[in-house]
Amino acid sequence: MEKIAVLTGGGDCPGLNAVLRSLVLTLEGAGGPEVVGLCDAYFGLLDDPPRLMPLDGKTVDGLLVEGGTVLGTSNSGDPFRWHDGSDRGDLVLERLRAMGVGGLISIGGDGSTAIAAGLMDRGLPVICVPKTIDNDVHGTDITFGFDSAVHCATEALDRLQTTGESHRRVMVLETMGRDAGWIALASGIAGGADVILLPEVPFSYDRVVAKILEERVRGLSYNLVVVAEGAAEQDQEPLFRDPEHRRLGGVGAVVAQRIQALAGIETRAVLLGHLQRGGSPSPGDRVLATTFGCAAAHCVLEDRWGVLVGMNNNRIHYIALDEVAGKVRTVPLNHSLMQTARSLGICLG
Repeated sequence: MEKIAVLTGGGDCPGLNAVLRSLVLTLEGAGGPEVVGLCDAYFGLLDDPPRLMPLDGKTVDGLLVEGGTVLGTSNSGDPFRWHDGSDRGDLVLERLRAMGVGGLISIGGDGSTAIAAGLMDRGLPVICVPKTIDNDVHGTDITFGFDSAVHCATEALDRLQTTGESHRRVMVLETMGRDAGWIALASGIAGGADVILLPEVPFSYDRVVAKILEERVRGLSYNLVVVAEGAAEQDQEPLFRDPEHRRLGGVGAVVAQRIQALAGIETRAVLLGHLQRGGSPSPGDRVLATTFGCAAAHCVLEDRWGVLVGMNNNRIHYIALDEVAGKVRTVPLNHSLMQTARSLGICLG
């Protein structure tokens, strides 16, 4: 195989550039195939003419510390369900073959993995590298981007604590997390939250307010509440700020309003939003992303395709794409972090 393609798909996160760097450097050092990047995921390949970026050691120099992705990305370009309603999966294969590309490295979350699995079913050799700040890709214990997002959310809680304490307020922080509450749970523990609301646990305002009032009776002059965007009250659906496109958001503000009305305590809400995706990757994410990139390169060199590179018990492992595609890794109710939160007396809804 003389040439492979690589793309970054879905939402951006810190560490994408670090994967590109280690992938290219490892292949180049081993005399492996040349690497061409697809700009803006499948859009770059399917545009006329295609938008491509050759990648070599010089191109990736300095990318380790840079956030975002030098290739660009998109979370709306599914070739099997293109914007005009057509299926362009076969065109993806045709264009890659015309370029002399023998295989594809897809760096993305659950959606990107599902697309890659579909292309593999049509005959394209594929390797997937899991990325997402949400940490919800099935088949790996952790994804790069998660640690950086937790750092961001924890810093926000540290700042909210001081202003909340100064004004004796309840401070509500809304984090990302559509189906899985990993960011809210980890940052909530790290930031000393009193209440953490997750998509996995339908919550009750009675229990939330009871916890806040309990802490006030105990002498606390402020409260911190962390809400994942996909969290929902019992017997209610998650809140969508854009129902037509199923975009979540706004639950933090609603929770703050209800707490203030029920507890009679001044409450403020902060939507952390895309700050969680931006910025330079944390040292932990730099190491993990670099490790994943090197592992993906070794898969290419060993002709090991149709797998997702993952981390299991602090060791790299490879799992077949058909075992992970379309699955989401949510927070198990018996996970150690859940047990930690309960031991600390944190209200989980």
